[in-house]
Amino acid sequence: MIGFRRSCAIAALLTTLMSAPGSLAQQPPRFVHVVIEAPRQPGAEPLATAPKQGPDREQWMLQNGTIGVRNVSHPTLTPVLPAGPATGAAVIVAPGGGFLGLSIDAEGWQVARWLANHGIAAFVLKYRVLPTPRDNAVWDAEFNRMIGGEKVSFANPKDTPPEALADGLAALAHVRANAARYGVDPDRVGFMGFSAGGFLTRSVVAQGGATMPAFAAPIYPNMAAMAVPANAPPMFVTIAADDFLLRDVDGFPLVESYRKAGRPIEFHLLANGGHGFGLGRPGTASAGWIEQFYRWLDSIGMLKPAG
Repeated sequence: MIGFRRSCAIAALLTTLMSAPGSLAQQPPRFVHVVIEAPRQPGAEPLATAPKQGPDREQWMLQNGTIGVRNVSHPTLTPVLPAGPATGAAVIVAPGGGFLGLSIDAEGWQVARWLANHGIAAFVLKYRVLPTPRDNAVWDAEFNRMIGGEKVSFANPKDTPPEALADGLAALAHVRANAARYGVDPDRVGFMGFSAGGFLTRSVVAQGGATMPAFAAPIYPNMAAMAVPANAPPMFVTIAADDFLLRDVDGFPLVESYRKAGRPIEFHLLANGGHGFGLGRPGTASAGWIEQFYRWLDSIGMLKPAG
């Protein structure tokens, strides 16, 4: 079994490697970063966890064709609400990106739209990440050197950074405090995260205390053991068997931690799909995982409107 810190570092790196469409876990591609203007983020709510003074330093990019953002210093929460019948459930969605950036389209907006189209209010969390070089050419060159195993001017953290954790907990508090405005049940607000966002999900559960989410869904997360609180919520975990986060792990320590603590967990080991599959890669077993998640929410009573 690999240790928690080592597995966090490995997984945080790999979420960035594998978030581009069509990438393979066995052969990480060279990445090309193209600077773009910040897209519209209608309804984005600022979170009061970062100092108000100071410039907004975020930089938007296409990373092998997928929209991402780095150098996030002002965290926000963007609601994506059902246009039709709503269940009253809500999910905070935390994209991955190795805590160096956020794959905010493939692991944020696309997921949120799917949830909203199925009656679940979604909130995309743009949380703070570690600083990377401002110059795009320097960032591009160093990023590709890093994934080749070289040491560069930045590195993936060994655990969830405190700023990201603070943003995650603040997002939960914000949705609950504004539940009536969003049309959601404050007792049915969950937290979902992808890769590094999955690490953040784990940290929210491990350190959430009384502010625990109603349910948690770390998707292709760090699978190392964790300290499971007595009030840990139901958890849904899915990961592909060919995800290289599993290569050095003996068994499924995260799942066993939950089981030993007597807390409810549903675990799906997909036949294939690699790492960073977002809503699912066509032609792989990962393509239908979100429907399984939806059925699980129903099975634990999260989709039944309060009556």
